[in-house]
Amino acid sequence: MTNKPSVPTSTITRDLRELDKETGNIYESIVVIAKRANQISNNMKEELHAKLAEFASSSDNLEEVFENREQIEISKHYERLPKPTLVAVDEFINGKVYHRNPSKEQNS
Repeated sequence: MTNKPSVPTSTITRDLRELDKETGNIYESIVVIAKRANQISNNMKEELHAKLAEFASSSDNLEEVFENREQIEISKHYERLPKPTLVAVDEFINGKVYHRNPSKEQNS
């Protein structure tokens, strides 16, 4: 996952009216954002584990564990990335998240 400069790395205050424009219901919007945040989190976790697996060896000794600078730098990079919830909120507000509600479609 690449670092998105437009997404803040800390929590900011949001206008609730922005969140329910898309769905018409604040709770439905929160569910969509939460599901997208879980997707982003899972993708980041898989990416991180794949990168850290490159450094794994079958015979780790104590010195290698403490001296693996590349592994530490990769971990620090992922710690500095915006949190998945912040990315999901930004994507939702900017219309980058596809979502649908099958129960609403059946009632129409």
